[in-house]
Amino acid sequence: MFNKANFKEWFDRYKYSELAATSAALIASQFSRIFSGLVTAYLITFAEYFAFYGVMIYRSYKRHQLQHGKTTLKGILYLIRNLFLEFGYPAALDFFFIRPFCMYWMPILTGNYFVGIILGKITADSFFYFLSIVNYELIKKKG
Repeated sequence: MFNKANFKEWFDRYKYSELAATSAALIASQFSRIFSGLVTAYLITFAEYFAFYGVMIYRSYKRHQLQHGKTTLKGILYLIRNLFLEFGYPAALDFFFIRPFCMYWMPILTGNYFVGIILGKITADSFFYFLSIVNYELIKKKG
């Protein structure tokens, strides 16, 4: 299950969404100058999700169009179902608990806001991607 080809596939699948999410997180982290740590942690989380899933949905839709020529309602429902199966519970755990916790506590623990945000993001991403990749591989096996 974990070989070089799998890592390349996962990297190619998530790289643009992750780049957008990281950029959004760093931009949203600037709200710490205005809001409290917890509010900023949730703003960062929301910004990351908006960017990540916006790119992921767009890329999935375009890939589906290339493979099937046209997109039907059934095709769109299939895409939504697969994205929900891949990201459903990992996203819920990540959004409500793991990511805000990491984004709040890592800057405090490191004593450096910027380093803490980056470390918090890496920590939260590790949990999120582990669960999402397991789901993605299960979806691929079931066809």
